[in-house]
Amino acid sequence: MSEHQATADKLVKAYIKIRDKRLELEKQIRDLEEQQEVIQTELLTICKDTGTDGLKTQYGTVSRKLNKRYWTSDWDSFVHFLKEQDAFSLLQQRINGTNMDQFLEENPDLHPPGLNADQTQTIVIVKK
Repeated sequence: MSEHQATADKLVKAYIKIRDKRLELEKQIRDLEEQQEVIQTELLTICKDTGTDGLKTQYGTVSRKLNKRYWTSDWDSFVHFLKEQDAFSLLQQRINGTNMDQFLEENPDLHPPGLNADQTQTIVIVKK
């Protein structure tokens, strides 16, 4: 067995051990998050039942807050609306990487102004 093969064997073994531990910890974190969600639901119910936006306990203060999320089921109509209203500020500024890759492959002579790109190589290890 070559020196490189022995080193690679050790590195892959260590990598898999670390990855498996991370997966175990991530599962524990998901379980804890689920428990927190149950507790949050109960506290929300208490706030609703008491008609308050918060309450104080000996361990901490609970505040009820409203989170809003928006999405569209009709992008074509939504984009048309944005154009009509000149309301592009309603969108977040980010580039779809997959679509940009395809655009650049199909249009090698076109480069959008201000476009920055970065790529890194990674290693994928599959357990035997």
